[in-house]
Amino acid sequence: MADDLGDEWWTQEDNSGVSEVEEDTQPIAEEQPNKSTSKKRKGEKQIQDSTKKKKRKKTVKKECFITQERSEEKGDKESNKNKKRRKKKKTITDVLTSSEPVPGTPADLMSLLKNHYSQTRSVIEQEELTLKDSCFLSSNDLTHSLSSYLKEVCPKWAKILKQHTQTRSVVLLIVCGSALRAIDVIKQLMAFKGQAKVLKLFAKHIKVDDQIKSLSKGVTHIAVGTPGRICALLEKEGLTVQGLKYLVLDWNYRDQKLRRMVDMPEVKGDLLKMMDHGLIKSCREGTFKIGLF
Repeated sequence: MADDLGDEWWTQEDNSGVSEVEEDTQPIAEEQPNKSTSKKRKGEKQIQDSTKKKKRKKTVKKECFITQERSEEKGDKESNKNKKRRKKKKTITDVLTSSEPVPGTPADLMSLLKNHYSQTRSVIEQEELTLKDSCFLSSNDLTHSLSSYLKEVCPKWAKILKQHTQTRSVVLLIVCGSALRAIDVIKQLMAFKGQAKVLKLFAKHIKVDDQIKSLSKGVTHIAVGTPGRICALLEKEGLTVQGLKYLVLDWNYRDQKLRRMVDMPEVKGDLLKMMDHGLIKSCREGTFKIGLF
């Protein structure tokens, strides 16, 4: 019986028990590294996701900065282009400073009238605007002062002064581009006017009705004014051309910006309107003569 059971039966039991324990412990040991590796992988994924988000944020910021820089560069380029364009544009003063002053002639006045009325009037009406050479006085060649020029074109001024007795009319009408220029012209008339009465005809601090009253009360020999106010007086019949002998246009005078009377659009428009308000017709009839000073 002892031989069948084996001498070392207890040892076999011990070994089998150990093997079973080992077999049971092996899967536990294998499960533990799987759990740790899964945790590591989750941590690595979280770190990768966070880094990707950061990179995306950084790239977005970079793109914003790039777009801002590009927009600023475009704005700078456009501003530089505008500056260049502005520099290329020339004003009237730039053109006039580069050119030498040329005295005005009757042909300049005639071309001004034709260019203005060429599109609004017929050929027959344009012919009515033409003035012969006999309608003009000698023009200033830029060597005369106002008093010397008037003495040349009005040699019998003292005699004409005594013969003038009409109200609402003047013998000599001087047209200037501004009220300040008209005041300067009145000061320059001291050597020429003699006993003549001079009247200001401009809109600065003077009403039209007051000027009409002063023209109708007494005899006025010389009037100095602007085209706009003279045209308004002609429309209201406060000023007539019945006794007018000389119409002098302050053509060659230039202001601080080197602009003449015909270089300023508003003044030029008033001048053309004034000339069309019966002055051209009376001049064609021989009532008075026009001089360009």
